[in-house]
Amino acid sequence: MDANELLERYAAGERFFYFPKLQGINLSGINLSNVDLSGANLFDAKLSRAILSNANLSEARLDRAILSKAILSDAILSRALLNEAILSEANLRRAILTGTILTGALLSGAILSGADLYHSNLSGALLRHTDLYHAYLSAALLEHADLYEAYLRDADLTGANLFHANLRSADLTGANLCCANLRSANLSGANLSGANLKGVNLRSTLICQTTMPDGEISNRDCP
Repeated sequence: MDANELLERYAAGERFFYFPKLQGINLSGINLSNVDLSGANLFDAKLSRAILSNANLSEARLDRAILSKAILSDAILSRALLNEAILSEANLRRAILTGTILTGALLSGAILSGADLYHSNLSGALLRHTDLYHAYLSAALLEHADLYEAYLRDADLTGANLFHANLRSADLTGANLCCANLRSANLSGANLSGANLKGVNLRSTLICQTTMPDGEISNRDCP
């Protein structure tokens, strides 16, 4: 199926497309809200600025796809493959990404407030300045992820793996980090006011100018 056929069928009112092969397709700036592309092969697809709100992309293959500034609010991406995908400044507000693979993905400046990322894999992902307010990241894999100045206020990171993650200057106010793995993570300049750190071992975590849960600033590891 090519872009013209897909758009003609969508314009005619069709919304469900059965496991289409759309690798490399260019749908930049196209409105495909409410479309069902579950299981689609969208490897290397061009979807920047596309409107995919309320779309079903569960189990779709989106490795290396370009989705910068795309609108994916309330979309379903459960168990989708987004390895090395580009989602910079994309709107994923309230999106469902349970079990989604996002290793090495670029999500800087993306909006993921209220998104469900339970058991997702964000290892090595770039999440600088990303809005993760009230996001659900329980059991998520964030090893070596770059969360510099990420907004994680009230996020649920219960049992998340943040080994060697960069959380420098991140806002974790009121976040739930119960039983999370923060070994070798960088928390310098981070704000942990009111955060739940029950069961968290901070011995190998870098703490410098870090606001702790009680509001006190710790310079434990400053040079």
